[in-house]
Amino acid sequence: MKLVIDANIPAADDCFAHLGHIIRLPGREITGQDVRDADALIVRSITRVDEALLAGSRVRFVGSCTIGVDHVDTHWLAEQGIGFASAPGCNAEAVVDYVLSSLATLGERQEWSLFERRIGVVGAGNVGARLVARLQAMGIATQVCDPPRAEREGQAGFVDLDTLIATCDVICLHVPLVRDGAHATRHLLDEARIAALSLGSVLINAGRGDCVDGAALERRLGSAGDITAVLDVWKSEPEIDAALRDQVALATPHIAGHSLDGKLRGTFMIQEALMAAEGEPARLAFADICPPPALAALELRQALAFDQALALCIRAVYDVRRDHEALARAIEGQGMAQGFDACRTHYPLRREFATLEVRLAGEAVTLETMLRGAGFRTLRC
Repeated sequence: MKLVIDANIPAADDCFAHLGHIIRLPGREITGQDVRDADALIVRSITRVDEALLAGSRVRFVGSCTIGVDHVDTHWLAEQGIGFASAPGCNAEAVVDYVLSSLATLGERQEWSLFERRIGVVGAGNVGARLVARLQAMGIATQVCDPPRAEREGQAGFVDLDTLIATCDVICLHVPLVRDGAHATRHLLDEARIAALSLGSVLINAGRGDCVDGAALERRLGSAGDITAVLDVWKSEPEIDAALRDQVALATPHIAGHSLDGKLRGTFMIQEALMAAEGEPARLAFADICPPPALAALELRQALAFDQALALCIRAVYDVRRDHEALARAIEGQGMAQGFDACRTHYPLRREFATLEVRLAGEAVTLETMLRGAGFRTLRC
């Protein structure tokens, strides 16, 4: 078997080498010629997989080590009898870590407490549902908007988007890009809804760039300057809107889900799917490809304020400011598109909150419920 695999997919050799010959290529550079005699193609979200890429090839399986599938023409694959698998939920925990790190950073900068905010989560799928669960476990008020789920499950526990905008201090978008139909999400936050955001509110988009009208958001940020935006996803990546980037408080290059754990989980899930498609038994456990963290434990001995303790533990694992600053440096040195892609290609090692054990002694045990709710492992000592 010949497998063409995105060069930035980790643990590819561990997961796929036993199946045959591997060709590693940059995701944006994979061409029809590269896959013509391949049996399997393993990609991330930056490779467009459709008839133009695969027509005339012998590829019989495509795997995307990502949550989203809007870069894959799944209908065409099905028509051709080409197997397909993605990795829904693989990096969901990492995206929640990103949101919490962003909120901790903004709370410090703007001198407000996360525990006094009401968080509106738009989209309660793999990411949004985990975010809501963590926030509620931390004792933070939430509202949830997910019309497709509300239709299936009933309205209890859900609000409509305009109500959520009117009642929440923070709006977090975690929806896929759906261009048409009753639940289209392109420009879900259009000019009218961006104008309706209340004074001092925060907008975080870690879903898809086109779910927000970027031009309208840039106008609101530039003219009034009375809201704050955190953007990890952008229209026309990697050639993103420079004016909008300059206006947002935290600008990152589509890396919210880029934890090592999430990437390895995605590789592992696609390996399982390919093995099943080939009728082969499982050969690996996830623990076999997941290394120990550099920082395994942290000990607290005082009852710090919740916001202070949370920020301390978050930054022991992941500090979103690093990614914001790295993107700014890369764009300054390499230009917009090349700098954006360079940040993603050379993204530094990052682990998830769950890899850190927070040891609590003395009065610090009062932090246990909150920190465990945030996603850390806790131990009384």
